[in-house]
Amino acid sequence: MSDEEGSKAESRRSKVAPAPRVPSTFDPRPSTFPWPWLAALASGALLALSYPPADRGGLIWIALTPLIAAVWFQREKPRPFLLGYVAGLVFFTATFYWLHSLGTLFHAPLLLGLPLLLALYLALYPACFAWFLARVLAPRGEDRAFPNSLRNLALGALGAGAWTALEWTRGWLLTGFGWNGLGVALHRDLPMIQIADLTGVLGLTWLVAFVNLMLVIVARRIAGDIGANFLKRIRWEFSLSVALVVFVFSYGVRALLRPAPAPARTARIAAIQPNIPQQEKFDPAFEDEVFNTLEKLTLVASETKPDLILWPEAATPRGIFADEVNWDFIQRITATASCPLLVGTVEEYQEGERPRAFNSAVLLTRDRDPRHLPTYRKMHLVPFGEYLPLRPLLDPIAGSLVPGDIAPGTEIVVMDSPAGKLAPLICFEDTLGDLTRRFVANGAELLVNLTNDGWFLRTAGPEQHLANAIFRAVENRRPLLRCTNTGVTCLVQPTGFIDPRARLQPHTAGFLSQTIPIGGPAPTFYTRHGDWVAWLSTLATLAAVARRFIVRRR
Repeated sequence: MSDEEGSKAESRRSKVAPAPRVPSTFDPRPSTFPWPWLAALASGALLALSYPPADRGGLIWIALTPLIAAVWFQREKPRPFLLGYVAGLVFFTATFYWLHSLGTLFHAPLLLGLPLLLALYLALYPACFAWFLARVLAPRGEDRAFPNSLRNLALGALGAGAWTALEWTRGWLLTGFGWNGLGVALHRDLPMIQIADLTGVLGLTWLVAFVNLMLVIVARRIAGDIGANFLKRIRWEFSLSVALVVFVFSYGVRALLRPAPAPARTARIAAIQPNIPQQEKFDPAFEDEVFNTLEKLTLVASETKPDLILWPEAATPRGIFADEVNWDFIQRITATASCPLLVGTVEEYQEGERPRAFNSAVLLTRDRDPRHLPTYRKMHLVPFGEYLPLRPLLDPIAGSLVPGDIAPGTEIVVMDSPAGKLAPLICFEDTLGDLTRRFVANGAELLVNLTNDGWFLRTAGPEQHLANAIFRAVENRRPLLRCTNTGVTCLVQPTGFIDPRARLQPHTAGFLSQTIPIGGPAPTFYTRHGDWVAWLSTLATLAAVARRFIVRRR
């Protein structure tokens, strides 16, 4: 080629426009499309749909994947904490919407916004999880394609541990509100939840979070591996993740097909569901009507020859020890029923110049001195319901809604009764794994829950309460009998199964009389060792944060 021809060719090449740059999946340039925020909203919505009233528990296996992808792969300036906060705000506002019923009952506009107010606090936990993913575990450089199986498994395990540690903390910090953890969404999946007798429900939380993380990691690795050598590479993180889920499922199937031998001893117990409207329950003007309803249902239930009859939490408008009218009524019922009564009541007495009140469960028998009745006083109180946190600060704002504080009990009490040794859990206490296992470790053969739940009207609140409570039966391999004011009154078997014939329809007056095997196998691993998954997760999370801090300092 002559110099003149070469010059012309070079000129033609210079006039050809360069090929447009195709942005890669991880292009660092900012994007105008707000997909990370939409992904956070999607995670929040998927989480909410996993629990009642929608109750699509299968969605929990993918619910966190949009948020994880947004935190790790967004192209704009990272805002992981805000992304997690948005997801949490949507989730908790939607799933606890039923708390607005308190505003309706009390005619308090402030309480109508309670779901949002609670979510503003609870959303901090998903926000911290997103921050942990971005600042501690975020892949960088070539690692953003997740090429190493061992490192990928470590990322999944640590990320799942961080969510588990935060969920556990949510259950006790500031008295705690740990409802609707990831594992709770599986409450209807009987094979998967049987592992709770080893790990507690937090073990399932860890597994669900791990699967969500591995779905994102494996999908990104497969996208990066597509090519000539795609089929030649073994992706151990995928195989081991699937094997772990299969193991948990197989453990559950075996537990269902080969349950522990049924105890030889049984007891018949009747649970009364009076269905007293919440507006009337504590109104002295309706006291006679409440008495008549309880008496009628109790006398009919006594015809089934039960060994024990249960009344729900705070069954009468005033405590059974409040005056002679209440005490005479309860004595007459006890004598007529010809069997002991386990009654939820409010105990009030004067301690010096200071009045004291307890939310209690009292076992009444005809031949027992009323001064020495077996009594359990509720230990875990509900904030803004039974006491006002930070009263000096919040009293001007909400003092009229919570005029007096219930005092917490201090002692685990296992009650001896003709129906066996009972764990008398009150109200939300059947959603607390560590508290319930302490009753069983002290010899409880049967879990009994006395609750009201009428506060939440015809919302999903009672159903969510039941979904959280189911795991107490599985964790400890003890039956759980729930006695409620408006529902859900039912018997939960040690496998977590609820027979439709052992369940009353909510918002109906009636009673449930069931013959229940009393006793059970030796204490489970979870009963003996508690939330060991949470402790390991917390230690691993703190170690990862400390390591990251040290590396950045260096």
